Amino acid sequence: MGKDECKTMLDALNKVTACYRHLVIALGSTSDSQNLREELKRTRKKAQELAVANRTKLTSLLKDKSISKDDRAEYERLWVLFSSSMELLEVDMKRSLEIGQDFPLKVPTRHLIQTGMTGSTTTVAARAMSVQNMKYEADSNIDTADLRDLQCEISQVSQMMEEMEMKVQVAPWAVEAKQEAGAELKSNMSVGNSSVGVISICEEEPKEEDGGGNRDAGFASICAVLVFFVIVTVAVVLGYLVINMS
Repeated sequence: MGKDECKTMLDALNKVTACYRHLVIALGSTSDSQNLREELKRTRKKAQELAVANRTKLTSLLKDKSISKDDRAEYERLWVLFSSSMELLEVDMKRSLEIGQDFPLKVPTRHLIQTGMTGSTTTVAARAMSVQNMKYEADSNIDTADLRDLQCEISQVSQMMEEMEMKVQVAPWAVEAKQEAGAELKSNMSVGNSSVGVISICEEEPKEEDGGGNRDAGFASICAVLVFFVIVTVAVVLGYLVINMS
């Protein structure tokens, strides 16, 4: 029961941090707006709430001396995944701070960048918050006021990561993976509707094989043409020599 609960909580955190990263990409672009800044604020706060819940749960389980060796190995694996997710969240929060400072909305100092991204990010934010529709309540000065809060939150996340390393001693290099790298991409299981699309590797594999066959056939054709030209060239040279010698 404990492992299933931890996996569910970790999946929720991963989903929110992934959505947050997707939103950060739109900062400073023509998709940037007051709504986006509010979406970023609410999404990262949701991520921090889930991070605290994950830390509390995993810390208590890893400190339990009565759990079996197999359970401990599984909790350590989840701990490493949790730590990696926190590191990504911290990086994206710092990136959000830097871009937000470079592209203030209230008093613009430079033009927004035309990145090719268009449309609203509401769907991504709603997915992170697990709601049907987003309701916006932020003031017009959110881009400046929120930057101060973001700086404090970055410090809090950094401090939490340091405390995690002090409370639980788990060596990442000692944790064994349970599946091959990229195995989740080859799974036929449905992962739900995603704002960035779902990539099906299994459906693309036949195309890759066909493409490989075409490439081999093309290479063989090129080789045949080269051999033909070599033969013709040798024949011409020999003919020229025979004519001159006679």
